Amino acid sequence: MPYINSKVNAKITKEEEVLLKEKLGTAIELIPGKSEEWLMIGFEEDCCLYFRGNNEEKIAYIEVKIFGTVKKSDIDNLTGEICHIYEEVLSIPQSQIYIKYEEVSLWGWNGGNF
Repeated sequence: MPYINSKVNAKITKEEEVLLKEKLGTAIELIPGKSEEWLMIGFEEDCCLYFRGNNEEKIAYIEVKIFGTVKKSDIDNLTGEICHIYEEVLSIPQSQIYIKYEEVSLWGWNGGNF
């Protein structure tokens, strides 16, 4: 039940969105037991974001919510891959990306809870 949502201060073309979706779908597999089959992804483009007092460079804020607990080493690997993906696809420098992780103990789906 992972969910990845990103806010960026730039436009995202449909082609970039599809490429991000594909690459994040593969990247989530760095977390054991997680796959694109259960991954939900959201994109918020052209957001008003400031980092270090300015917004002249491209910036990304990404939230990753994962059902259950995750080893720190797996999160470290995922962080590296997500930063690489956003730099490669949207030209956002890795130094301009924040990623927040949240482990979730309750997750609802299909009228019930896990």
